[in-house]
Amino acid sequence: MYNLLQGLRVLDLTAIVLGPYATQIIGDFGADVIKIEPPTGDLFRAVRPGRSDSMGAGFLNLNRNKKSVALDLKSDEGKDAFYKLVATADVVVHNMRPSAAKKLEIDYATLLAIKPDLIYCTAAGYGQDGRNANEPAYDDIIQASSGMAHLNANERKEPRFLPTVICDKVGGLHLALAILGGVAYQARTGKGCQIEAPMFETMVSFLMVEQMAGMSFEPPLGGIGYDRLLSPYRRPFKTKDSYVTVLPYNAKHWGAFLTFVGREDLVSADWVQDSVKRSENVDKLYKVVADAMPSRTTAEWLKALRDLDIPCAPIAELSELFDDAHLKDVGFFQHFDHPTEGPLVSCRSPFRVSGMEEQSDSPAPSIGEHNGIFK
Repeated sequence: MYNLLQGLRVLDLTAIVLGPYATQIIGDFGADVIKIEPPTGDLFRAVRPGRSDSMGAGFLNLNRNKKSVALDLKSDEGKDAFYKLVATADVVVHNMRPSAAKKLEIDYATLLAIKPDLIYCTAAGYGQDGRNANEPAYDDIIQASSGMAHLNANERKEPRFLPTVICDKVGGLHLALAILGGVAYQARTGKGCQIEAPMFETMVSFLMVEQMAGMSFEPPLGGIGYDRLLSPYRRPFKTKDSYVTVLPYNAKHWGAFLTFVGREDLVSADWVQDSVKRSENVDKLYKVVADAMPSRTTAEWLKALRDLDIPCAPIAELSELFDDAHLKDVGFFQHFDHPTEGPLVSCRSPFRVSGMEEQSDSPAPSIGEHNGIFK
């Protein structure tokens, strides 16, 4: 943890993955993040595996550097306690539907009357100006509705979900950016603001950066889709003994690769040397790569490609990352003792800050562990 945001108080009403991922980043930067949970706790506490019913692995990996205050916001007592915290806070953040927030009387208009310079950040499923404003949203729902599942279809054109909560985590990154944008605005003007970072619009904008392609123009210069990414030959390539990823990217890379595999006849071709024409013909080039790969082992390819300064990498299994030499160099996996859960391993924050001493992380809290804040 680094004290970049020391003195900033964030009331975190988020649950499951998207919101807690965002607020953990803010906590890693030193903000005082107070996680407001119902007395039964965040539902993600129950996701297994775990040593105790209230502290599963997913929860542990999303909630370091936070305090936990358990409040029943449906009760007058819980609401009053929350309002007292709002008066001391800089930021309130949640990922519930706005209609639910209004029903609980924790909507922006209500809290603004308590703290006029409040930064209020939300991450509902859909933007509030659209017809889906009150639709429920989870990662699978947004993978489907954003086009992600279709983009990830298999060779039989069957849509598939990515085996990671990509929409929650991309949404969490955008929510963290919204919080930081609000903090910067408050610091510059002394005023608060309301910022929404809806999951659906977030994922559509995320995908369309490259996939908008020809539809970026009026009239269109082609259809949807970035050709390089949609090539059937863009995949980990089969070698003599396993798989490898190789990405010749510029003319120099392609010239070196084609020469190495005995295709000097293509090196000087204009559709290889010219970046625009190469982009239009990348599928043909990827086929050359695919055809060449089975001739050598993965180890042989990695040595040859690195000698040629062509970007490449072996295919790592997740379990192999614990022994990754680079991750060991940077101390990425950290071992520590949790006060209730015993010995644990965690991924540290990926950020490094120069000129500032790193502080110890605080472990994910028990339900209501910091209710003493009211005493």
